[in-house]
Amino acid sequence: MSKSLPLLTPLETVACCSPLSREPLSQDAAERIAPLLKALADPVRLRLLSLIASHADGEACVCDLNDAFDLSQPTISHHLKVLHDAGLLDRDKRGAWVYYRARTDALRGVADLIGPTAP
Repeated sequence: MSKSLPLLTPLETVACCSPLSREPLSQDAAERIAPLLKALADPVRLRLLSLIASHADGEACVCDLNDAFDLSQPTISHHLKVLHDAGLLDRDKRGAWVYYRARTDALRGVADLIGPTAP
């Protein structure tokens, strides 16, 4: 009887993997981490994550984010959904507004995965 390995989310994979500077990623780990990095690979999403993480208390209302971009509200919402689905943001609906908070464990996991860039 074969035992199957548990499936990890991209965030869980990043959290458990050694930095790239120590050993290469396995094919499975790379396939699980790629969606997380893909979510970060868009300039709008990178800026959104940065705006949220640097906002007072590390939390921002979607109403505060729209003015920072020359994009429609549905487009901003789409980018926020991609970041949330990748595990980079938490969200909390309060009345008519949605508040987003950066998941510091996810950001730390990405930094740990990449590791030091130079000795």
